Amino acid sequence: MANVTESAVLGALSRVMDPDLNRDIVSLGFVQNLEIDRNRVSFDVELTTPACPVKDQLKQQCIDEVAGLGAVSVSVNMTARVRNAPVAGKELIPGIHNLLAVASGKGGVGKSTVAMNLALALSQAGARVGLLDCDFYGPSVPSQIGNFDRVQANEQRRMLPHEFQGIKVLSMGFMVERNQAVVWRGPMLHKVLTQFLFQTEWGGLDYLVLDLPPGTGDVQLSLAQSTPVSAAVLVTTPQDVALKDVEKGLRMFQSVNVPVLGVIENMSYYKCGNCDKKHYLFGKGGAARIAKGYNIPVLGEIPMDPNVQGKLGDGQPLLARRDDSEAAQAFRAAAGRTAARLSVISQDWAVPGPGAMEV
Repeated sequence: MANVTESAVLGALSRVMDPDLNRDIVSLGFVQNLEIDRNRVSFDVELTTPACPVKDQLKQQCIDEVAGLGAVSVSVNMTARVRNAPVAGKELIPGIHNLLAVASGKGGVGKSTVAMNLALALSQAGARVGLLDCDFYGPSVPSQIGNFDRVQANEQRRMLPHEFQGIKVLSMGFMVERNQAVVWRGPMLHKVLTQFLFQTEWGGLDYLVLDLPPGTGDVQLSLAQSTPVSAAVLVTTPQDVALKDVEKGLRMFQSVNVPVLGVIENMSYYKCGNCDKKHYLFGKGGAARIAKGYNIPVLGEIPMDPNVQGKLGDGQPLLARRDDSEAAQAFRAAAGRTAARLSVISQDWAVPGPGAMEV
């Protein structure tokens, strides 16, 4: 049996393509720590996100390609290092690689539910994740996680976010009495938002998910214009009125040069318990038409499921229950596509991340 060489292994792995970045994993620099001992081959593959939706397929391709050289054994360790998306002219938040805004053109489309479950899905995939509830007038995160306790500050007077199911969580609902109304004008909103972002002990995060209030008001503009938002995801439902409003949000982000990764259609369809047929109660294909018109993808179609909202308020969002329903699988798939799209706009890797972590 001929000896397996380093050049042969790298040549074989150059046939393994990252489907999102459209380049092979060798030229991308993903192959690291290659070792060959008596035709036993081991190496790391360092992806751009632990939530890569094709991680398992890439690993198997690597094994197949190297085994084809005659290797006795092939050991592939899949790791990830999240890069910063470019945010020219904006002050970066120390330790946070990407700010991901989840927005909607109108209320009632389930945006906060989507934001929470996206954050949980990214965390369960191995990423370090935080969730900031930016809806100061109607914060919903405390109800979603069943926690209304006040947040504390450390000795440096930096806020300490709550932790929930592996993610760090902060909301105006943790700062005021449970039924107290917040009556502030734009300048005060901007000041507090800046404090939440820059004066909170977030620690090292790959993604800080921003649950924006509905519409295109002061908070959205403050975030988009003066903070390092990496990209946005828009949430809609199939109804025409929701689609028209999501277009306004899309144009707002375009006007301030924040990339829109795609659209998530919530309450997309319903499957009854007696058949396996999809029932499109609010219309069909609305998000797809928006996506096609603006040349962005549909990141997910989340079905209607009573369990999504069924335990709201007792600390049990859908993915906190490790649910394997069709809705839970749709959230996980949407999170993977979102992370992959964010990796694409970070392809230049102008600001490297802190080092690889195991997936």
